[in-house]
Amino acid sequence: MELEQLGWYHSIELPNGQVIRGHLGIEELRSRLARFSIPENLDGKRVLDIGAWDGWFSFEMERRGARVVAIDSARQTRFLRARELLGSAVEYHIADICHVSSRELGYFDIVLFFGVLYHVKHPMLALENVCELATDMACVESYVSDDGTNPDAVPLMEFYETTELRGQFDNWVGPNTACLLAFCRTAGFASVRLESVIKNRASVTCLRKWPGIQPAGAGPFVTCVENSVSRDHKFSSANDDYAAFWFESDRADLRREDLFPQIGPYGSHPAGLRSAGPNGWHVNCKLPPGLSAGWHDARLRIGASELSNPVRIGIDVSEEERRRSDVRTWSGQMRVDLVTDGKNWERYRVRVGNDSCVSLWLSGIPEDCDRRDIRLRLNGTDIPAHYLSPPDREGRYQVNALLPSGLRPGDAVITLAIRGIELPPVSVQLVETGG
Repeated sequence: MELEQLGWYHSIELPNGQVIRGHLGIEELRSRLARFSIPENLDGKRVLDIGAWDGWFSFEMERRGARVVAIDSARQTRFLRARELLGSAVEYHIADICHVSSRELGYFDIVLFFGVLYHVKHPMLALENVCELATDMACVESYVSDDGTNPDAVPLMEFYETTELRGQFDNWVGPNTACLLAFCRTAGFASVRLESVIKNRASVTCLRKWPGIQPAGAGPFVTCVENSVSRDHKFSSANDDYAAFWFESDRADLRREDLFPQIGPYGSHPAGLRSAGPNGWHVNCKLPPGLSAGWHDARLRIGASELSNPVRIGIDVSEEERRRSDVRTWSGQMRVDLVTDGKNWERYRVRVGNDSCVSLWLSGIPEDCDRRDIRLRLNGTDIPAHYLSPPDREGRYQVNALLPSGLRPGDAVITLAIRGIELPPVSVQLVETGG
């Protein structure tokens, strides 16, 4: 065919049965795609093909019923010609994966990232953007510098300044298989699975959510979720923020691979775990890319346990929004009688810093209430009840909650939610230790 003289990389099968023969045949292209568990029926799904080139993968996703967006770093006339010949409705954009976000493209159920990673100078940034754009799954295929027989090796990556990799000046990096898997986990994906390594090409399925399970046993109790660096409640989608979960578990043999943190709808691979005293643990995880601005529940599962108590955190929430009352319903029988510092009992003045805590005295709460039923909110962010006392002689209950050490002094608002019923806000002042 005359079209073949244009130097096609992908072979393209036309509606009349003719095939534009490219460097990769139809069967080889199908084989590459078959390494991933992509459903045959994609009706109602949205798919992004990054580095679409001649477009075979884009058009195949469209054939399966998906609404498809294809991007490439430069205009590919062969893609445009194939789209015309196929009568395709695939949307096409010129864009660099290191400089795009959901603001320009929106979100996608599935993202294809085939043969691109080693062509970018900033592979981690590219994968973080892939993660942000995907709501369910990303399929990553990349050159790797080894044969994949030892995916647990030390993660290593080669950098090619000029044409060291196969004589191409735009081949910049060559991760080994272990490094590629570590990149995908660090970019923000919850679950990363190596599908195959064939002729130095690794195929990796990256999932945004933890696989579903049948829960067995009670979940851990989360006592605090804070920004792992600033040690306060502020999280920004524009930063590379990590969340620190402080939680209780009587398991003495916990490992990172036993933990399944999630924030909002997305899981996040645990980045570090350490013991924090008797039955206490501390784990960090990346704030999942792609979360919308607003309030999200952070939860944690250990193995096949139930999820922990939810802890609400705010992402891109302004100070004004944090202090805004969130009262939806209120029972006049329940009330906050008093708020004090948890160490020196000073009324309505709570010291911040290491080991700071707040105490509240409550009346009218249900007799069978336990600490998991109580959500104490400081400027809108949950600080779980660490302790709930039996009632005193006057029928009042004491509730203690730990505060992140990085909170700054200033005016604050505390609200209390008990089994979904929220009480009117109480104003307190946060002060420096010794202030």
